[in-house]
Amino acid sequence: MTTAIANHRIGAVSALSGVPVSTLRVWETRHAAFAPAKSEGRHRLYSDEDVLRASLIKQLTESGHSISTLAQLQAAQLNGLLQQQKTAHRLQRAPASSTAPVAMAVVGVGMATRITSGLGATGLPDRPFQITEILQDLEEASTASMRSRPQVLLVRVNSLHVLAGADIQRLVQAHHFQQAIVLYNFGQEPVVAALKMAGIKVRREPVSNAELAELINSVLWMGHTQEAHDVQQGGLVPPRKYSDETLNQVANTSNQLLCECPRHVAELISQLASFEQYSQECLNKSAEDAHLHAYLSSVSGSARALFEKALEMVAAHENIPLPQTPAWTRTQA
Repeated sequence: MTTAIANHRIGAVSALSGVPVSTLRVWETRHAAFAPAKSEGRHRLYSDEDVLRASLIKQLTESGHSISTLAQLQAAQLNGLLQQQKTAHRLQRAPASSTAPVAMAVVGVGMATRITSGLGATGLPDRPFQITEILQDLEEASTASMRSRPQVLLVRVNSLHVLAGADIQRLVQAHHFQQAIVLYNFGQEPVVAALKMAGIKVRREPVSNAELAELINSVLWMGHTQEAHDVQQGGLVPPRKYSDETLNQVANTSNQLLCECPRHVAELISQLASFEQYSQECLNKSAEDAHLHAYLSSVSGSARALFEKALEMVAAHENIPLPQTPAWTRTQA
């Protein structure tokens, strides 16, 4: 595991976590909740882990937990307590219609802090997300067991280079994530393109909290038919199953057949996939724009997944060979 870097002054911790400076000092001096490093000028410096813990402790104390019982807990333990509490609260409010939360692994402690402290007011989807794994960076994520088997991977990196892209794809393959989202500051275009072709949602920062909430929202499944139920995976829009190359091969094969259905279905999948990607990348001028584009991305992704199921049925009927492996196992960063 990478050693946490302490680079936040107490004022920054307060601004990021929403905890007043005076409260942070009490938690530190009376309850030993933090053990900050010291700069050469003797200033206290806190890590991203400290910021995340402060945010989680704030939410738990506001819900009735005692600081004395929380002060010595690690971020993963605090997050587990918070998620248990949210689940219990949700079941009390709507026991009949309650849906299991979508489990999410977050790579980047700063991103985990942002989600736990900053997205509540923007309104996440009706189907709740539960952060079950918080990893410092891709290095730690590469060796994590992830026993909770999260369905969604959210990665925050500063630089999206070739090695980072390869690490992300290996991570997706190793843990069979149903969807992956990557946010980055700087990146190499071939790497970004490779990840997008692998069915991973990639966005360049800055992304507002409203846009981030809707980006997460866009992975939800929108279908309600029995066919949708047959192909959906845990309530999430599945990533692309077939590459453009495969779809072109199917379309060309259909020219030799009397039935034109394979060509038409392949073309529809390609168009829907293109619109799905376009919706993800379209400029957002407001929170309403972000919500609309997330909805369009989810609808087109749901329709694309249904037509992929239809393509498999048509291909089987017409004896057309069709690779069954997901796109990201064929694409290398």
